[in-house]
Parts: sequence; C-alpha cells; structure tokens
Amino acid sequence: MASLPIPPARVPARIVLASIAGLWTCYFVLATARGWLVGLEMHEALLWRRVAVTFASMAVTASLWPVLRLLDRRALSAKIAAVLLVALPASVLLAAINQWVFADIESQVVKKIGERQGILIRRDEAGNLLVDPVSQPSTTAPAITISRATRNDTQRQQLTDVALSRYFLLLAWAALYFALVNGVQASAAERREGEYRRAAKAAELRSLRYQVNPHFLFNTLNSLSALVMTGKAEAAETMIQTLSVFYRRSLADDPTGDLPLSEEIALQRLYLEIEAVRFPERLRTRFDIPADLAGALIPGMLLQPLVENSVKYAVAPSRDPVTIAITAVEESGKLAITVSDDGPGGDAGADGYGIGLTNVRARLATRFGEEGSLESAPCPGGYRTTIRMPLVRHHD
Repeated sequence: MASLPIPPARVPARIVLASIAGLWTCYFVLATARGWLVGLEMHEALLWRRVAVTFASMAVTASLWPVLRLLDRRALSAKIAAVLLVALPASVLLAAINQWVFADIESQVVKKIGERQGILIRRDEAGNLLVDPVSQPSTTAPAITISRATRNDTQRQQLTDVALSRYFLLLAWAALYFALVNGVQASAAERREGEYRRAAKAAELRSLRYQVNPHFLFNTLNSLSALVMTGKAEAAETMIQTLSVFYRRSLADDPTGDLPLSEEIALQRLYLEIEAVRFPERLRTRFDIPADLAGALIPGMLLQPLVENSVKYAVAPSRDPVTIAITAVEESGKLAITVSDDGPGGDAGADGYGIGLTNVRARLATRFGEEGSLESAPCPGGYRTTIRMPLVRHHD
C-alpha cells in the first residue's frame, strides 16, 4: 500500500503574528525615539498617526503570509525570487499609506518651521507653494514660488525613500519567516526520524520476542508427546492445563513492553511446573528475589530462553537432581539477574533451534544499548548466566 504524503510542517499562526507585531513595534519605538531626539514639531500629533501607520503596516505584512506559506516547501532560489517580487508592491502600498496618513499635518509643520525662520509659507490658487519673506512695510522683497511640479517631484522622492525603507523591512521579515519555517521543518524531521527509530526498535523487539514463543511451544509439545507415548495421561493433562495458563499470561503482555520482575518470575515458575511433569524426580527450583526488586521492570519473557537452556542442557541429560536457581540483586544502580544450575553443563550457547543466548543478547542490545549486558559461562558445579540492565522500578 502506498504511503500517505507527509503534510508540510507549518509555522504556528501565533508565532507568525508575533514576528510581524515584533517587527513593526520595533519600528514604532525607534521612529518615536528618533522624533524625540531630533526635536520634531507637533510630536503628539505625529505619535497617533505613527500608531495608525504601524497597525496598517502589520496588516499589509500579514497579507503577505498566505503567499509566503505557499513557498514553504520550495527551493531557496524560488523563495528569494518570490519575496523580491511580492514585497515590492507591498512596500509601495506602505509608503502610500504613510504619505496619506501624514499629509494633513505636513502643512502645519511647514508653517511652524517658516514662522520660526522668519518666512511665510502659503499656496496660491494654482496649488503652487509660495514663500514670502516677513518684511517691514518699506520692504518690497518678492515672494519665492515653488511650483507644483517641483512639489510633486519632492513628494515622489519622499514616496520612493519610504518605499525603499519599507521594502527592506519586508525582506527582513520574510527572511525571519523562512528561518522559522526551516526550524519547524527541521524539528518535524527530527521527530519523524525519532518515530521511525522507535518503530524500527519496536519491530525488532517484537520479532525477537515472537521467536521465543514457537521455540518454547516446540519444546513443550515434545515433552507432552513423550508423556502421552509413555502412557502418563494424568501427567499430560496436568501439563496441558499449566501450559494453557502459561500462554494465557504470556500472550496477554505487550511484546515490546516491560513488565515487573515478579510477573516474569511467575511465568518462569509456570514453565518450570510444566517441565517438572517431565522430570518430577530431577528438577528442583530456587528463587531469590528481594521484595524491593519485585517491581523492577524487565522485557517480558527475557528469562525464558535461559531457563529453557538449563532444562535442556542440565536437567534432561542428568540422572541426579538438578537445581535451577533464579536470583536478582542490585549492583550500583543496575539490576543483575542470574539464572544458574548445578547440572553437568554443556555448551548452552549452541542452542539447536537458534534462540537461547543469542536472542537474549540481541534483546538486551536493542532495548538498552550499551547499558545491557550478558555474561554466560560454566562455573564451579554447574553453569551460570547473568544479565544486567538499568534498574527501573514499576512506580518510577
């Protein structure tokens, strides 16, 4: 089945709007501070107009967001070309808004400047700007005329200057937006990679766990067959009932999850009860699990291959009683579990059905990495296998 396309990672709207608000708030603060420092006329009248221009600039910038959002997954060159193009008319619009908002106050500011410098500035009927020197009655100095064409040229120059400054601000915001997009996409890719790693790890753990079940069933059915063939019907019935309980409990667990050590020990008790039907005179068991470690978490069925090896290589070939012991201790913050026997031993690692120590070692490496280990070797009077893993208690 084809995989569904992965939706593009999006920058949350609140972050985009916050970046727009932050950009133009910064502009407002700097422009206002500049006005105070250079001593602009009519500062209070300019202030509220600057607020209006700031909000209008936020609205125009926000209108660019849907356009830029279409470029989230495009190449960098396409993003740069598109931004250079769409920011141009937006910057002209911002400059026009700025000129329109401040148009009614321009004449008032010019008049104040003229009064302070001793000149009278007025317009004639044609719209030309007249500059009259303030003179005594005997003075007949001519008025200076600034034509409408000259004034229009000045306005166009002002519009161009403002548009260029807004163009730079819009490009700066677009660069910030694309940086946010890259950050969000990188985080999304990292999350997907982590999910894929976890899925692969879970699949490997599940595969290793499922190897245990058919192997155990094969051995148990062999034992059951031997009982039937030797006419031990009652023992076979007992084994079937115990086997049913064992599988009901073991198959109920999540194959990729952990379970308390006490539950794992309970499963191994059931298994040894099954084998005790085959070897009623030879199989002995001993469990030494401290109460404070009963809640320690371990991968389910981790001990099963180790206990099977002891039955296969120690109990089965022996004519004398053999004790299989399972003990647990805490060692420097780690959980150490030992499965040992005092049988004749043998090459317990050469599991004829490909499970045994190899399976346990692989499960430890997959689940705990370098923090999990397995040591298996003959010891005086038998054979011993010890596994170590991080100690994580059920209530942690």
